[in-house]
Amino acid sequence: MTAAPADLLIDRPSVADGSALWRIARDSEALDLNSSYSYLLWCRDFAGTSAVARREDGQPIGFVTGYVRPERPHTLLVWQVAVDSAYRGRGLAAALLDGLTARLAAERAITEVETTITPGNTASERLFTSFAARHGATVEREVLFDAGLFPDGPHDPEVLYRIGPLSL
Repeated sequence: MTAAPADLLIDRPSVADGSALWRIARDSEALDLNSSYSYLLWCRDFAGTSAVARREDGQPIGFVTGYVRPERPHTLLVWQVAVDSAYRGRGLAAALLDGLTARLAAERAITEVETTITPGNTASERLFTSFAARHGATVEREVLFDAGLFPDGPHDPEVLYRIGPLSL
């Protein structure tokens, strides 16, 4: 498991963190940006299946959002992972992902992680394949949403990464 840098705290997000998560996602230049309202709702309704990294002053500087799939109660779907540009390269995304899955394995018996990644997003590909390797899991890939399904203009396909079973 990857540990968070000593000067950072990883915990659950609160509604007050919603605007910071929106800003971090916006500034990532890699994520599909959702409405600010959706980040507020996420921090209220899915705080238990998400994690935020904070500086010593409490300011969020990274996050991972996810939810447990209703029809697969042992599967965490990771929605977004982002780290403020000033804190990248310190292993924070891996620490967030490891910390969240360890917490959910203990609380909800999570044994599998799913996420979607667009082709060419090498940072996310590395994050999730190294996560699988750290946890002794296999990775299966398949196109989940073809580019033609997106109604709002050109969009790359979303490739589903199914990682499991996890050794946590």
